[in-house]
Amino acid sequence: MGEIILLRHGETAWSRDGRHTGRTDLPLTDEGRRQAVAAAALLAGRTIAACWTSPAQRAVDTAKLAGLDADGTDPDLWEWDYGGYEGVTSAHIQAQRPCWFLWRDGVIPGGPAGFPGESVEQVGERCDRVIARVLPLVTGDAPDGDVVLVAHGHLLRVLAARWIEQPPEHGSRLKLDTASVSRLGFEHDVRVLTAWNQLPPSA
Repeated sequence: MGEIILLRHGETAWSRDGRHTGRTDLPLTDEGRRQAVAAAALLAGRTIAACWTSPAQRAVDTAKLAGLDADGTDPDLWEWDYGGYEGVTSAHIQAQRPCWFLWRDGVIPGGPAGFPGESVEQVGERCDRVIARVLPLVTGDAPDGDVVLVAHGHLLRVLAARWIEQPPEHGSRLKLDTASVSRLGFEHDVRVLTAWNQLPPSA
């Protein structure tokens, strides 16, 4: 069977500064572009049957720089909609809501762009739809290879949790760095994490 390969986009100014970046469409920094090029080393030698990215330019550009020929974008791969916390750091939120934790306490609607926000369960529902679409491509009688998904830190953490049939909030235990590569696969037909948060030596 093939594997599902997760590639988190490279660094942006907001990811560097710890600001929640959901639907704001920021470009990669120069460092983010370098990271994306370096990530290609972790994909070398793999047979890629299909690749989809988030519609965000930081994901689309990461895929291109990593040498991937994407089949298209998937709106279900957008990052968590942080609502009124878009662009805000955890420290700033906790100054107003002591002990706030995204995975437990969620977000509020609003902010300058008026984003509605999502619950972790809603993010999990989107991830379940992605898994349902790509699962047949890696479990067929003769899969053509791996499927690569290029997206965002929190979204991919939730997707990995749902892959191993855990609740979406289990993603809080799965740290994921920018431009990292992770793999979802099988052991005796059981869905497992086969590699997690891998970075190329030069990253």
